[in-house]
Amino acid sequence: MTISADAGKGKAAADESAEDPYFMAPEIINDPYQGYGRLREQAPVVRVRLPDGSALWLITRYDDVRAFLKDPRFVHDTDNVPDGLAPPSLAELMKQAGINEDLYPYICDMMADRDPPRHTRLRKAVFHALAPARVQAMRPRMEELINDSLDALPSHADDGVVDLVEHWAQPMPVGMICELVGVPLEDRPIWREWAHGLMSHDPNALPAAAYPAIEYLHGLIERRRAEPTDDLISVMVHAPNENGERLTDVETVGMVMALVTGSHENTAHLVANATVGLLTHPDQMALLRDDRSLIPDAIHEFQRWCSPPLRTRMRYVSKELELAGHRFHVGDQVSGVLVSANRDPRKFTDPERLDVTRFRGQQAEHLSFGQGVHYCIGAALGLNEAEIAFNALLDRYPDLTLAVPEEDLPWIPHPGLRRLVRLPVRLDGGN
Repeated sequence: MTISADAGKGKAAADESAEDPYFMAPEIINDPYQGYGRLREQAPVVRVRLPDGSALWLITRYDDVRAFLKDPRFVHDTDNVPDGLAPPSLAELMKQAGINEDLYPYICDMMADRDPPRHTRLRKAVFHALAPARVQAMRPRMEELINDSLDALPSHADDGVVDLVEHWAQPMPVGMICELVGVPLEDRPIWREWAHGLMSHDPNALPAAAYPAIEYLHGLIERRRAEPTDDLISVMVHAPNENGERLTDVETVGMVMALVTGSHENTAHLVANATVGLLTHPDQMALLRDDRSLIPDAIHEFQRWCSPPLRTRMRYVSKELELAGHRFHVGDQVSGVLVSANRDPRKFTDPERLDVTRFRGQQAEHLSFGQGVHYCIGAALGLNEAEIAFNALLDRYPDLTLAVPEEDLPWIPHPGLRRLVRLPVRLDGGN
C-alpha cells in the first residue's frame, strides 16, 4: 500500500483523492496491524479515501495521536465547525440511509458525539456510577457472572468445541452493564440482541433494535421515577447536577443505550482478542498462569497490542492548525489511528511483540482509552472485568487451545474495529 505523493500538503491535495488508499482496502481490512503500520512508516499524516469519495486524514504516530486526542480544535460535533464547512452530520448520514428521524435524538446525540460544555454535562451525570471506587465494590458480582458463564461452557460445546465469544466473552460485560444501569435480570438476554443491532450500520437492523430498546427504557425510567433504587437510571432521573439540572428522559435513554452498546462490546472483544493472543503465544500464557500478579499489567498490554478500536471516532477541524508538519483546514475530517500509535517503534521497544510484563512497575502509556476530556468513562469497569475474566479462565480451563488454525479465525471486516465473529476453542486442550 502506498500513499499519494502529496499526502500531508494541505487542502488542495485533498481535492485530488482518486489515488489515495481506499479506507476499506484489503491491506487494511485483512491485517490492520501491518496495514496501518505501513501507513505510519510512510508519513505521520496520511490521506485516505472514504466510500463516498471524500478524504479522511489519518494521524498515525504515537506522539501526534496523543496531541490530537487532547487538542480541542478537533471537535466531535459538526455544529462546532464554522462557516458552513462541516461535512455531513451523523443525522444527515442516517437520513441518507433511510433511517427515520424520530430515532436521531437517541442515537445521534450521545455523549461521545458532543463537545464541552454539553459533553461535560452528560459525562457528569454518569461519572460517579463508573468511578473506580464504585467499580471495585462491584467486583464480587463480576466474579459471579464470570463463573456462571464458565460453568455453562461445557453445555455449549459441540463435538468438544465451544465459541468463547458467544458463551464467555459476551455474557459477563453485558450482564454487568445491565446490572449497573438497572435492567432486571430476566430482561438481559434481549438486551444482548438489541446491543448487536444498535452497533450495526445496517439501516434495517438498527431501527429493529432501537425502537423496542427506546420503548423499554422509557418504561424503566417511569418505574424508577416512582420507585427509585441505587441503579444508574435512578441516579440520572433523581439526582440534579450542581446547577440543579437533570437529564431529560431522551438524554437518559440515549446515555443508557450508549453505555450498554459501547461498554460491553469493547470489553467482550478485548477479552476475545487477548485470548487469541495468549493461545498463540504460549510463553505469555505460561507467565500469567504461573504469576497472577501480572494480570493487571497484562490487561494494559492487551489494550496496547490488540484493543478492538483501531482508530478514533471521526473528529472535525474547527480552526486552522498545524500538527505533525501538516496544515489542517476548517472542516477536514480527521481520525487518530490507535493501532499504529500503540505499535509505534518511536514509543515502544519491539512493539509488535506481545509482552505481558511490558508495563510492570511503570505507567501504561497506550492510547486505547483516549486522552483528555474524552478519556473513556468506562475504563475502570473494563479493566476490572478483563482482570477477573482472565483470572477465572486460567483457574478453570488452563489447558484451553484453539480449535482451528489461527489463520482460519473469522474476523469481522471493518476498518475501525478488530472483532472476531467467533472464537472456537477446546476446553480440555484437545484431549
